[in-house]
Amino acid sequence: MTTRLTVAQALVRFLAAQYTERDGERRRLIGATWGIFGHGNVAGLGQALVEYADVMPYHQGRNEQSMVHAAVGYARQSNRLSTHAVTTSIGPGATNLVTGAALATVNHLPVLLLPGDVFATRPADPVLQQLEVPYAGDVSVNDALRPVSRYFDRVMRPEALIPAALQAVRVLTDPVETGAVTLALPQDVQAEAYDWPDDFFAERTWTVRRPGADPAELAGAVELLRAARRPLVVAGGGVHHSRAEEALAAFAGATGIPVASTQAGKGSLRYDHPQDVGAIGHTGTATADDLARTADLVIGVGTRWTDFTTASGTLFAHPDVRFLNLNIASFDGHKLSGTPLVADARSGLEALTEALLVHGHRVADSYVAEYGADKARWERRVDACYAAEEPDARPTQPQVLGALDALVDESDVVINAAGSLPGDLHKLWRARSRDQYHLEYGYSCMGYEIPAAIGVKLAAPERNVWALVGDGTYLMMPTEIVTAVQEGVAIKVLLLQNHGYASIGGLSEETGGERYGTAYRYRAADSTFSGEPLPVDLAANAASLGMRVLRARTVGELRAALAEARAADTPTCVYVETETADTVSGAPPAQAWWDVPVAETATRPSAVKARELYERHVSTRRRHL
Repeated sequence: MTTRLTVAQALVRFLAAQYTERDGERRRLIGATWGIFGHGNVAGLGQALVEYADVMPYHQGRNEQSMVHAAVGYARQSNRLSTHAVTTSIGPGATNLVTGAALATVNHLPVLLLPGDVFATRPADPVLQQLEVPYAGDVSVNDALRPVSRYFDRVMRPEALIPAALQAVRVLTDPVETGAVTLALPQDVQAEAYDWPDDFFAERTWTVRRPGADPAELAGAVELLRAARRPLVVAGGGVHHSRAEEALAAFAGATGIPVASTQAGKGSLRYDHPQDVGAIGHTGTATADDLARTADLVIGVGTRWTDFTTASGTLFAHPDVRFLNLNIASFDGHKLSGTPLVADARSGLEALTEALLVHGHRVADSYVAEYGADKARWERRVDACYAAEEPDARPTQPQVLGALDALVDESDVVINAAGSLPGDLHKLWRARSRDQYHLEYGYSCMGYEIPAAIGVKLAAPERNVWALVGDGTYLMMPTEIVTAVQEGVAIKVLLLQNHGYASIGGLSEETGGERYGTAYRYRAADSTFSGEPLPVDLAANAASLGMRVLRARTVGELRAALAEARAADTPTCVYVETETADTVSGAPPAQAWWDVPVAETATRPSAVKARELYERHVSTRRRHL
C-alpha cells in the first residue's frame, strides 16, 4: 500500500513516528520542529507542518542559530533520547545554522537540521540567494554544514528521502556518532509528490545501546586500579549522557577514589558527596588540581580531555602517571596514550566496581583524610566568596552566585556558556543534582544561554530554569526572549552587567594585550575605548522584548528579586550591575595554567613580561606517551 504525499509531508509523517528506548524508557525522538519560513521552505516544510500540526508541534523562532541552541538544550535535558528539528530557508537562514550545528556536534548532542536548498531541477540559474561556484554546479551554501554535521545528505529526488531519513535517525540515536544531522532539501523537491510505501510511516523504536567492556580490557583496568596508590577519577559529560551518576557514586564510595569533574561532568556527584573534590583544570578547584598533580593513575570517565581539563598538558605531573579511559568512543578512549576501556560509562563503572569489590580494594585511609581536609578548606573559600555582609553594597559576581546558591534547590537548572561566569561557576557552584549544572563549554558559544533555557524548560516544564547571562553574551542573542514571551515559557534570566567582555579582558591583560578593545566604553582622546561606560540599558531592552524585569542595585535587592523571579510563572529577568570589566570578579584565581600563545617579540613592557611568564609555563608541558 502507498500514500501520495509531498516529500515534506512524508518527512514530517516519518519523523513523528520515530522513537527511542533505553532501560525501558521510551521517548519520541523528534519532540517538535522550530522554524522561520522563507522561500526555501515556506511552501514545502511550512505547508507540511500546517498539514500535520496535530502530530508535529511547531515553535516559531527569531534566529536560526538560537533555534538550534534551543533544540540542543532540549536534547541535553532529555538525556539525548529526544530532540527537536530545525527548518530554515535556503540562503542566510541556512548558513545561520552553522554555529549551532558546530556546538551540537562538539558536545555530542543530537539535533536535526532541515535547511531548504536551491532547485534540484535548476529552472533558473541563479535563483534568489543562490551561491554560484564557477568550478562546481552542485554546491550550495548548505555545504558549509558538512564539516560540522555528523551526517549530511542532499535529497535530490523524492525516493532518496527514504534512505536519507533512516540514516539520519540512525546517527541521531547512536551514542557515539550523535551530533548535528543535516538533510538539505531542495525547495522544488520538498513540494514534489510521490507514492510512498506505508511502511515508511510505521512506528520505529531505536534502541540506544549500552555496550559492555571487553573482558581483557576490563581485567587490565582492574590491574591498573589495584596497583595505584593515588588514583583520581575525572568525570566528563559522558557520565551524564549515560545516566551513570549512581554507578559513579557507588564506585567512588566503594573504593574511596576521589572524583573531580570537567565542565560537562560537573554534578556527576553532588557537591557534598565525600568523594567529590570539585572542578578540575584551568577553572578547577585547588583540591582537585593538587590531587591531579600527584595522581599516579587518572581514570577518565566519559571525557574528551580538552586543554582546559589537562591545563594544556601541564596538570598531571607525577613522573609515572598513567591514564585509564572509560569511554564509549574508541577515539576518546585512546587519548593521552591511555589504556582504553571502551564501554558505556554506566556499564563500565558497574563492571569495575564489581571486580574491585571481589578483591576488597580501597585506597588508603590517609589518602581519603588528605583530600577530605583539602575539600573542607576549599568549601570555606567558597563561603568567603559568596559572603555579602553589606546588604546595601553592589554585589560582586561571586556574591551574585552566592545569592542564587542560597535560594535554589535540587530541582533548579542553571545554564551558562561563555564569559567570566563559566570559570566562577566551575570553581564555586554547588551542584545539588545530576542535571542542575548545565554549562555548554565544549564550544563556549556566546548567545547560547537564553534559547537553551527555553529548550530545557520545554523538556522539563516543572523545573525552575535559570539562564545566567553576561552583558556581552546578552547582546549576541537576546531575540528568543520574544519566543519565551509568546509561548509563555517561564524561564528566569539573571543578567549581569559589567560593561564589557570581562573574561577576555582579563585574558588580554595576562597575555600582554592590555585589555585592548574589551570594554564597553566611549573612545577617549587617545582613540582607545577607555572613556565613560556606554549608557546602554539592557534591562530596558529585555523589557521592550516583553519580559518582566526586576532591577537589583544592591545585595539585599538582589536576594529579593531572585526570590520573586523564582516564584514567577511568566518569563522574568533579574538585572544586576556588578563590577566593571576592568576589575576582578572576586573569585579565586586560576589554579592551573591554560595555553594562550603570547607574542614572541614585542616592545610594550606588558607583552614582554607576559612572554617571560608564558615561557616558564610552557616549559612544564609534557606529552603523555
